[in-house]
Amino acid sequence: MKPIRLMSGFLTVGVWTLLSRILGFIRDIMIAAYLGSGPVAEAFLIAFSLPNMFRRFFAEGAFNMAFVPMFSKKLEGGDDPEGFARDAFTGLATVLIVFTVIALLTMPYLVLAMASGFQGDERFDLAVFYGRIAFPYILFISLAALLSGVLNATGRFAAAAAAPVLLNILFISAMVFAGAMDIAIGDALAWTVPLAGIAQMALVWVAAKRAGFKLTLKRPRLTPELKRLAIIAAPAALAGGVVQLNLLIGRQVASFFDGAIAWLNYADRLYQLPLGVVGIAIGVVLLPDLSRRLRANDTEGGQNAYNRAAEVSLALTIPAAVALIAIPLPLISVLFQRGAFGPEDAAAAALAVAVYGVGLPAFVMQKVLQPLFFAREDTKRPFYYALGSLIVNAVLAIGLAPIVGFIAAAIGTSLAAWAMVFLLWRGARQMGPAAQLDQRFKSRLPKIVAASVLMGLILWGMAWVLADALQTGGLRYLALAGLVAVGIVSYFGIGQIIGAFRLAEFRSAMRKTPQN
Repeated sequence: MKPIRLMSGFLTVGVWTLLSRILGFIRDIMIAAYLGSGPVAEAFLIAFSLPNMFRRFFAEGAFNMAFVPMFSKKLEGGDDPEGFARDAFTGLATVLIVFTVIALLTMPYLVLAMASGFQGDERFDLAVFYGRIAFPYILFISLAALLSGVLNATGRFAAAAAAPVLLNILFISAMVFAGAMDIAIGDALAWTVPLAGIAQMALVWVAAKRAGFKLTLKRPRLTPELKRLAIIAAPAALAGGVVQLNLLIGRQVASFFDGAIAWLNYADRLYQLPLGVVGIAIGVVLLPDLSRRLRANDTEGGQNAYNRAAEVSLALTIPAAVALIAIPLPLISVLFQRGAFGPEDAAAAALAVAVYGVGLPAFVMQKVLQPLFFAREDTKRPFYYALGSLIVNAVLAIGLAPIVGFIAAAIGTSLAAWAMVFLLWRGARQMGPAAQLDQRFKSRLPKIVAASVLMGLILWGMAWVLADALQTGGLRYLALAGLVAVGIVSYFGIGQIIGAFRLAEFRSAMRKTPQN
C-alpha cells in the first residue's frame, strides 16, 4: 500500500467513523434527555457494555489482531486465504455460541462483576434483564469484526467502516418509535442491540461476498493453521482481557457514586469522537499494510507508513485533546444538558471530559504502536505491557476514589494509557529501522504541540467572551458551532504558518480513494 493509499484508506475509515460518532452523539443526547443519569440509563449502559467488552476481547482485540496479519500474508502469497477465513469464521462462531449461552445463564454474576455498587437496588434487576436481551449481540458483531478484517486486508474499507452507522440509526429510530408509542425507552434500547448486530453482520457479509470471500458456517475443525492462530491469539486475548479489566475497574469505582456511570459514559462519547476518527482508523488501515510490507521485506516502506500514521494521528489528536481540556463545560452543556440531564450532571461530566482529554493522545498512539507488534505476530509483549498499565490504573482509580470521588476512574484510565504508550514505545525501539521515528516526525511534533496550545488559549478566551450565548436557548448551538470553527481555523492556520504540517498533504490524500 503506497503512502497515499494508506492516507486515503485512513480518510475513508475516518469519514465513516465520524458519521457514526455524530449519530452516536445524537443517540446519547436522546438517551440523556429521556433517561438522564437515572437507574434505567445506568442499567442499560452496563448491560450494553457487557457484549461490547467481550467483543473487544474475542474479536476486535485478540482474534483480529492475530487473524489479520495471518490472512494478509496468505493473501499476499496466494495461499488459500478464503479457506483459512472460512475455518476461522466457523471456529469463532462455535466458541461464541457456547460462550453466549453460558453468559445468559450467569448474567447476575456478570452484572455484579461490572457494577457491584448496583447490588441491592433497582439498577441490578434492570441490568440483568437488559443484559440477557442484549448479550447475543456479541455473536453477530464479532463475526462482523472478522468479516471486516477480511475486507480491510484486501484494501476495502468502506463497508466495514459504515457498519457501525447502522447501530446508531437503529438506536435513534427505536427511541423515536418508543416515544411515539409510549413504550419504555430502556426496553426499546435493549431489544435494538441484537437487531443492530444482525444488521451490521449482514452488511459486511454481503460486502465480503462481493469481494470474492463467501464465508459460511460448516462443521468446525481444528486445522494446523487454526492451532497457530489460537497460539498467536492467546497472548493477545490476555492483553485484551487486561484492557477490559482496566475498563472494569473504572466502572466498579463509578458504580458506587450515583450517576457516575452515566457521567463517564457521556464524557466517553466526546473523547471517543477523535479516538474513533483518528486512532481506530489508523489502526485498521495500518495493521494489514505493515503485515504485507514485512512479508515483502519492505523496511523503508514500513518505516514511512508507521511515521506518517503517527504524524497524522498526533496532528489531529493533540488539538482535540487541548480542546477537551480548554472548553469541556461548553461542550457537555450544549450537547447534553436538557430534559433529565441537569446542570450538576453537566458539570460532573465536563470534569471527566477534561481528564479524558489528558489521555486522548495516548489512547490514539496505542493504536499506532500496537500494529508494529501484531504485524510481526508478536502478541506476548503487548500483554506484558497491558499488565503494567493495569497496575497503574488499579492503584490510581481505587486509591484515589476515597479522596477525589468518581473522577478517580477517569484519572486512572488516562494515566494508565500513557504508561502503556511508554512501554510500547520502549519495546518498539528494539525492532530495527522500520519502527524508528524519522527526522520529519521529530521536527514536526513540537510544532504540532505549539499550534495546539495556542489554539487552546484562543478557545478558552472565546468561550469566556461567548459565555452568555453558550447558555441561551437555541443560540447556544450557534455559539458552540462558532467556537468549534474558531478552533479549527486557528489551529490549521497556525500549524501551516509554523510548519507543523502542510495542508496540501491532507488535500492530496482526500483526492484519492481506496478500493471499496
